[in-house]
Amino acid sequence: MRWPATLTAALLTATLLTVQPATAQAAEEPTITLNSGERALIRFQLTDEAAFERLLRSGADIAARPRTTPGAVLADLVVDDRELAELRKTATPVQLIQKEGATRANRSTARIAAADTLSFLQAYWWTSNGRTFLQTQVATTASDDPDVEITVTWTTADGQTGSYPLVRFEDADEYQYHYALPQPLPAKPVKVTATSSLGGQSRAVTPSAWPGATPPANPAGYQKDFIDAYMTPTDITARIKRLSRQYPKLVDVINLPNKTQGYRRTAVTYLGDPATAAIVVESVKFGDQGYNGVQVRTVDPGRRNSPLRAEYRDRVLTIRLATGAAGEVISTTDQVAAFIAAKYPQRFSAFVEEGSAGLIMPVAGPARLDDGLAGTEVSHKPQTVQALRIGKVRDGSKPGVLAYSQEHAREWATPLVTLEFAERLLANYATDPATRSLVDSTDVFIIPTVNPDGANYSFNDFNFQRKNLVNHCTGAQRDPRYRNSWGVDVNRNYAVGSYFDGYVGASANCLSGTYAGTSELSEAESRNVVALASKHSNIKFSMNVHSYGGYFMWSPGAYKVPGRITLPRPSIDESKFFLDSARRIVGAIATERGTVTWPAYTGPVADVLYSAAGNSADHLYYDLGITAWNFEVGNDRWNEATQQWEGVGFQPPFDEAHSEAQEYAGGLIELVRIARDQSETR
Repeated sequence: MRWPATLTAALLTATLLTVQPATAQAAEEPTITLNSGERALIRFQLTDEAAFERLLRSGADIAARPRTTPGAVLADLVVDDRELAELRKTATPVQLIQKEGATRANRSTARIAAADTLSFLQAYWWTSNGRTFLQTQVATTASDDPDVEITVTWTTADGQTGSYPLVRFEDADEYQYHYALPQPLPAKPVKVTATSSLGGQSRAVTPSAWPGATPPANPAGYQKDFIDAYMTPTDITARIKRLSRQYPKLVDVINLPNKTQGYRRTAVTYLGDPATAAIVVESVKFGDQGYNGVQVRTVDPGRRNSPLRAEYRDRVLTIRLATGAAGEVISTTDQVAAFIAAKYPQRFSAFVEEGSAGLIMPVAGPARLDDGLAGTEVSHKPQTVQALRIGKVRDGSKPGVLAYSQEHAREWATPLVTLEFAERLLANYATDPATRSLVDSTDVFIIPTVNPDGANYSFNDFNFQRKNLVNHCTGAQRDPRYRNSWGVDVNRNYAVGSYFDGYVGASANCLSGTYAGTSELSEAESRNVVALASKHSNIKFSMNVHSYGGYFMWSPGAYKVPGRITLPRPSIDESKFFLDSARRIVGAIATERGTVTWPAYTGPVADVLYSAAGNSADHLYYDLGITAWNFEVGNDRWNEATQQWEGVGFQPPFDEAHSEAQEYAGGLIELVRIARDQSETR
């Protein structure tokens, strides 16, 4: 796969990245290399947040917002071997998180010489798995000074002290604050202060406990742990069917109205040699509609002054090349491609392979058309996306909660979360009064896989597939070499704060990982989510489950530039409700294995992650009035040996994915409690 020209230019000419001294983690990593054409998820060390912003705008396949450490920014990117080589000239790869097809076990302005005032925006501490952590954000009034340095000093109850530096965070060229990753401490901090290189000092602050909320304990005999393997769309369909059969009084299955394209692609082949001269021949219909295996060939008619001709018989397309007065072949690649498309517009299209324009078409073939899909046991038919509806009363009179997952195909752990959630509600209904109360008083809707076609491709062909399978590319961008870059990012295809409205964080390039499609709601997958939420007006709460990185987020999810103009902010009361609810849900997640979503990763999408134009939560919140949240499951894990936070990836070893399912399913249960509690207070 090739990056868009804008991204390549950014990498080569914008001086985005400079090599920093290796971290302890980087020093212990083996040399990171990729084979030709291989792709991997790699954590890179960048210079600053501005470098990340340029990558974001140019359509890079960014997995998560960068982690900032003193002197460096760490960003996770999906790259191939050529992209890695280019980045290595100016950046340092510090962690190979995951390889393709495999999982791993484990600005410049003048300095302003003026006094500043410092204030803490965040100061939180928590304990996870026996280790205490502190995270802080500090803002300075000297916001125009890019060189101001801020240091936080902490003190524990027994008098121990320590300090650590913060780093400046800018977003869309606008100063936000200084912050650092969570810092390990020997004990609970009772005081923090901040000082700056300009002589500024904050007042002393007592850090607050995070998240400061704990859900009610599950009773003895509470049933959980219903997930024992990664699940393909076929597995998910079977699980939905089984649950509806097992719990007919509590479950409806909703067939969503817009069928997907299906696990299918057009059949395509190179005719000739791409290294010398070739054209690309493609079927108009999908390969499974009778075009896989069709042969195409060019022949020399063996006589002089012969015109360019073609015939299609017995699933073989034969092109008889034109010859000159001496009997030599005179047909060019351009002529042959145009001839095929004009003569067989209902069957074939063709275009000249890059670098072959104007060359004499070689005698070649037979070459076989093929859709390139490896999943032999996967149905190619258009898919009906299904939703589970769970509740004792399912007539729209109870407050509705929508949980949906796998908008992005490569996020394999996310359906495990939503299905574990469903199983817990149903299995414990008969034995646990608290569960029965939840199910009786709410109406729960669950879409385990929004994007089944992309998921099938991720499982069978290219595990880093993010988008769906609809190929809107035209011309040379349909070259088979780009097959792993086709598709639409479903979570950039919604109709509020979209790319088409001028918001940042999506792309018009069909090969970009954040391609927004041809128009708002152009894709069946996004229309299905909107259709379900629109039809059932009792849905008042929603959770979009993504991976990875450990975030808990809400609107606004996008902004315009310049000026970093976000979608309208929630009211003061709404913002308080969002945060209070987040504390409850984060607390519920932490009860499973001590995983704590960082306070710095809790808040509006545009503030704690990045601008994501056209995302689904913004559509549900602004257009349909739904209180909409986003998970990013798969929190970074603290490595005590290296004293580093480490990423887990989209498809971690199943033991990790299983743990993510267990802890975040608990978070969804708490969301249902919030829905019930909120309805009871109205």
